[in-house]
Amino acid sequence: MQVNTEPTSLTGAATRPGGGRPDGRAQAASSDADKALALRRMKLLSLSLLIVMAVIFIVAFALQKQYPWFEYVRAAAEGGMVGALADWFAVTALFKYPMGIKIPHTAIIPRRKDQIGASLGEFVETNFLSEQVVQEKLASADIARKAGTWLSSPGGPDRVAKEGAAVIRGAFKVLNDDDVQAVIESMVRKHLLTPPWGPPVGRIAERIFDDGHHHALVDMLVDRAVDWVRDNQATVNRLVTDRSPTWVPSFVDGLVGDKVYVEILKFTRAVQSDQHHQVRVSIDKYLKDLAQDLQHDPVMIARAEGIKAQVLGDPEVRELASRTWGTIKSALLTAVDDPHSELSVKFKAAVHDFGTRLVVDPELAGKVNAWIGDAAGYLVRTYRSDIAGVITDTVARWDAEETSQKIELQVGKDLQFIRINGTVVGALAGLAIFTVANLLFG
Repeated sequence: MQVNTEPTSLTGAATRPGGGRPDGRAQAASSDADKALALRRMKLLSLSLLIVMAVIFIVAFALQKQYPWFEYVRAAAEGGMVGALADWFAVTALFKYPMGIKIPHTAIIPRRKDQIGASLGEFVETNFLSEQVVQEKLASADIARKAGTWLSSPGGPDRVAKEGAAVIRGAFKVLNDDDVQAVIESMVRKHLLTPPWGPPVGRIAERIFDDGHHHALVDMLVDRAVDWVRDNQATVNRLVTDRSPTWVPSFVDGLVGDKVYVEILKFTRAVQSDQHHQVRVSIDKYLKDLAQDLQHDPVMIARAEGIKAQVLGDPEVRELASRTWGTIKSALLTAVDDPHSELSVKFKAAVHDFGTRLVVDPELAGKVNAWIGDAAGYLVRTYRSDIAGVITDTVARWDAEETSQKIELQVGKDLQFIRINGTVVGALAGLAIFTVANLLFG
């Protein structure tokens, strides 16, 4: 049974502003008009049967002495009138006071509207918003496989990408750039600037140095040093000459420069060829000590904080937040506007692949169905009272008389059959009772 919460005219058809097809309210009004017409016809038919029974009763009563068999007709008509009147009273008492007389236990729906709403809400909560019922229904529906079939269909990924692009564009229109940048800036300050850099950097460096990953960098630096010394003998000689006393002959400077150059070249090549050279050992020890100091030495930790403050001051953080948001926004808008962009193509491929896996992988489909069932169960378990409360609260807001009219409009046609059946059954019962009594006592 469906009852609108707002009054609906039974005549006329509402249309959308500016013309066009009728909206849902207009269609509801048209449907209500048809139901009202059917209800009036059924009421007229029920009343007509009562009148027919009354006419038959009068005629039979007048002729029963002259024609004794009219007594049976009179009994049938009498029973039919009683049945028709009794059922008219019962049906009418549901929706209003019969003939306006406030008889006890009548006008049930207008008087007990709120209780009916509460009972209906409790019934829905108990029988429909049950966690077990919802999970069993979802399990039988196999949502994951159906969703996978649609996602892997030719138009599925395109539709998901199109709707997703619309959501992203709408979100960017709603979001204020300054607010987003403020959020990014606060996150940078909270997660990047507020925590001290020294200990985490020291821990990362310690793992790197313990695993020897820095050796490749040391090798590269040593190789570059050997190459530079090998290719810059003239520079070494000039440095020796520039630092030599003026009274030393130039040929002596040349000999000394050559000797220094050879020793430097031999030294760098020795470092290059010997992985256990003292220089390499010293570098390893220095780096490991540095990693420990960054974690435990207050002076070194303070120096790391000073470097952090110099690198990421307030202007730099604001500029970083602005650039980050601008880059993300521009990249996403460009990607979603172009259906052939790399992001769009990969997203569609991922959607199609996921849909295919849902269809062909029973284990994955089972997991997804289980997640859906658990989520639905949690929602029902947590909010079932609130959901059912919508029914109770909505019914409580309805006008009692209007509610009665609307319910009668929805089910009144079927209830009029009760009056018709009551007339027929009453007539048969009256005839049977009179016949049995006549046979036993006549």
